[in-house]
Amino acid sequence: MLDLTALAASLPATGPLHALGPDWMNAESLISSFGAYALVGIVIVVFIETGLLFPFLPGDSLLFTAGLLVAQDELDFPLWLLCLLIFLAAFLGDQVAYVIGRTVGPRLFDRPNSRIFKQQYIDQTNAYFEKYGGRTIIIARFVPFVRTFAPVTAGVGKMHYRHFVSFNVIGALLWGVGVTVLGYFLGNVVFVKDNIEIILIGIVGLSVVPVAFELLRARRSGGSAAESGSTDAGTGTQTPTTEPKDAAR
Repeated sequence: MLDLTALAASLPATGPLHALGPDWMNAESLISSFGAYALVGIVIVVFIETGLLFPFLPGDSLLFTAGLLVAQDELDFPLWLLCLLIFLAAFLGDQVAYVIGRTVGPRLFDRPNSRIFKQQYIDQTNAYFEKYGGRTIIIARFVPFVRTFAPVTAGVGKMHYRHFVSFNVIGALLWGVGVTVLGYFLGNVVFVKDNIEIILIGIVGLSVVPVAFELLRARRSGGSAAESGSTDAGTGTQTPTTEPKDAAR
């Protein structure tokens, strides 16, 4: 059983973000509130954040703290079981969010005069996910709020389901298992523990750089092509037409 007193005494806040919200946004307090059902509680929270459109949960710090507590024997279940269940919760959560976006999302865009929900957003989203969707799904796992809505957007944009499932597996593995294992091995490093959100966002920022360069290059290529087309149109000559003699008469 989880010793709540020992847990509270042994773990300081893992970051300044936690002090800004209520106790249920603090990973340590949240895990403490689950008591003997900590494993079930952690898994449910992961599923809710990723699948039920509720982004106001600790996410990264919850996984990191859970791994740390297992390493410190504050939680009485093995790391492999924690990682397995977190992976399943993260994977199934995104699956549910995708279905929500696929089935309910399009109804929001049926109103042609809506200022917010427009069909052109669906078309743009669909084109974006067709080209960059896989990397987007994976990277979104590490960004608060974005990880909640990215699978919904993929569903609304009708991203190819097989592609979504493939990258969902990779994202759930890297995020759910990766951050938990990181907490298990590096949780006792004070700097890492106190700055886990900043570190993860920095990692995401580095991973986005190649995509940003690719988008910039595509935009420049498109601009150059448009300019070339307009130049050709401006310098083109019009072929004169002659009327048939019979028509002139």
